[in-house]
Amino acid sequence: MRTNKGFSLVELMMVVAIIGILAAIAIPNFITMQLKAKRSEIPGNVDGIKTAEFAYEASFDAFVAATASPATVPGKPAVDFTDSGNFASIGWKPDGKVRGSYSVTGVTDMDFTVNGSCDVDGDGTTADYSATASTNATLSAADTNVY
Repeated sequence: MRTNKGFSLVELMMVVAIIGILAAIAIPNFITMQLKAKRSEIPGNVDGIKTAEFAYEASFDAFVAATASPATVPGKPAVDFTDSGNFASIGWKPDGKVRGSYSVTGVTDMDFTVNGSCDVDGDGTTADYSATASTNATLSAADTNVY
């Protein structure tokens, strides 16, 4: 008598179906986590600019305004940071490429606002972060596609 070894076609099809279901659940979650990780650069840089403003103010008794750099909000790919404002004068520059555009506005003797905007999924809707002299970076307008 001969014994059959191996799996039947039905068993193999069940395994493929289970893997397909797991992939259908995991891939969207993975993409969402990727976008959240890319967006997490912005609040860190906003807080870094805030710290640089305080260091500059300690030396020169004034805060400095800085225009948006890069001038437009990058889309999906990261871009080289081009200092079109006064970021060099306050001593702040990111390491490598950036996924957001940064500016310092509303400068007075006692306060300033640091803004950071990004569009990591490239859909034209930005996520905006801001920080003031008394607050850390907070999400002020969210891209609803990236939680």
